[in-house]
Amino acid sequence: RLGRVRDRVRSFPDFPVPGVLFRDISPLLKDPAAFGTLIDLLEDHLRASFPKIDFIAGLDSRGFLIGPSLAQRLGIGFVLIRKKGKLPGPTESVSYALEYGKAELEIQSDAVEPGQKVVIVDDLLATGGTMWAACELMKRLRAEVLECLVIIELKLLKGSEKLKSIPFHSLLQYD
Repeated sequence: RLGRVRDRVRSFPDFPVPGVLFRDISPLLKDPAAFGTLIDLLEDHLRASFPKIDFIAGLDSRGFLIGPSLAQRLGIGFVLIRKKGKLPGPTESVSYALEYGKAELEIQSDAVEPGQKVVIVDDLLATGGTMWAACELMKRLRAEVLECLVIIELKLLKGSEKLKSIPFHSLLQYD
């Protein structure tokens, strides 16, 4: 099953800047059978790992493609973590370093309650800055991050080290 997912990830050298090998999940999203297999694999992993999850939190923007389907399968809600200025109402925000600059993430202040158990999802972990920022937001809301979950991990960039003690899982790893 994992091969079906891996076969639908393609690579683009020198995108978005020279020296970067971009891993593109567009073919995975276009193939309903492969996408269904992806969600099956993520669901199986989470059901085997955690008896209770309150929310899936997805990172802007590709986490929004995976998270809602996964949350629906698990019968739980989905929470948005967005780029600054995209959410109405009171928000918490955190700044972080990107591979190619700086950015800021936000979550609505009432998105989760203290003590609720959350899994954060995204398509890819590179340097770990965005995922670290999402974990910081959950920490500020006093939620418990059960795990950070991605489709693809770029091992050479050592992003999982930035997450320190937070459990991390990736389906596919690339050097």
